[in-house]
Amino acid sequence: MRDIEPKSRRRAVITGMGPITACGIGREAFWGAIRGGRSGIGPVTHFDASAFRARTAGEVSDWDPTAFFPPHRLKRLDRYAQFSVASALLALDDAGLPWSKEKPDPRAGVSFGTALGGIANAEAEHAHFLKKGSRGVNQTLALQVFGGSAHCNIAIELGYRGVGTTNSNSCASGAVSVGEALRYIRDGWADVMIAGGAEAPLCPLTFGAFDFIRTMSRWQGEPAALACRPFDMDRDGFVMGEGACSLVVEEYEFARRRGARIYAEVLGYSLNNEAFHMTSPLPSGESVIACMRAALADAGVTAGDIGYINAHASSTKMNDANEAMCIRTVFGENPPPVSGTKPFTAHPLGATSAMETAICALALTEQWLPPTLHHRTPDPEVGLDVVPEAGRNHEFAYAMNNAFGFGGINSCLVLGKISG
Repeated sequence: MRDIEPKSRRRAVITGMGPITACGIGREAFWGAIRGGRSGIGPVTHFDASAFRARTAGEVSDWDPTAFFPPHRLKRLDRYAQFSVASALLALDDAGLPWSKEKPDPRAGVSFGTALGGIANAEAEHAHFLKKGSRGVNQTLALQVFGGSAHCNIAIELGYRGVGTTNSNSCASGAVSVGEALRYIRDGWADVMIAGGAEAPLCPLTFGAFDFIRTMSRWQGEPAALACRPFDMDRDGFVMGEGACSLVVEEYEFARRRGARIYAEVLGYSLNNEAFHMTSPLPSGESVIACMRAALADAGVTAGDIGYINAHASSTKMNDANEAMCIRTVFGENPPPVSGTKPFTAHPLGATSAMETAICALALTEQWLPPTLHHRTPDPEVGLDVVPEAGRNHEFAYAMNNAFGFGGINSCLVLGKISG
């Protein structure tokens, strides 16, 4: 385990988290659902999904934006931006880190991610346009539909005048945002970063677009949550979700001086592209393998040091098998326990890997491995300890978080436990 002696390069630690997910809002509810094995997946209720083969989703059913925003502010924030800003506020509260819009901070920034940004709002406003013309459209639409509205609205809310960016690296976006926050802190651009991802894609055309390309589960039985079963022989696709998760990532000495609680250290990050296909993984897995090895090297640890892997594990046939093969290649004959946690949150695309980074940090803090729910029939192509059905206590010092996206995007993070 790494100690807490000063290093030659600046270090980045996670001190707060603000999950808004289908299985819980806020750290306590979110982690309570995971410790309790409670999935947030259910039938689609946001719209009539009867025309599609996919009928399940991870909806944030108890969302109340008025708990976070006054009416005049809500007029300018669509569901995607609401999730973004509210998750940042939850994370700062969890971190106990004060902020002041009246005293802007040039050393604090935002690194966010999303796959689709404000697409659901754009889809709804287009329907209004077809019925009533331009007079039926929200006059602030132009400010809501672009993905960068996430970090911009967070910065405006908090007075964070430092580096600001929203990446759109598909389903790897959340992990990329955390990795980039690590780089900004290491390189001295910032002392505090809000890093995370948000997504609000549950609308008919967008949902249908993923259904058309046969990437989502067609499970229509009971319980609905069985639609998402990573690494299981009977898996048949991912389940779309919505939500957000922000992490407060601070420079280590800055956090230590203010007496912050530290969940974990962000030690390593890597990002590459397979340059192969928009939806199918590179069969050899060489880019995923290279991505994991690069993250290990960046963290200064070996494969043998990793005690837990939160896999991308989207519950699709090809991707789960390919990722398992890559893990076995990197970690050899005795790979560490691996779990896929999307059965809890579903897959809110660009927000998911930020949620999974929070899971890794909490797992390190509590020395407990989250389970892979709904794993009933092992797949011989997987060949891993996937922590089936129930979590367990486990002593470990380092965790890896894999996140892959359409277009061959691969990202990997390595987190470490800080003693003391």
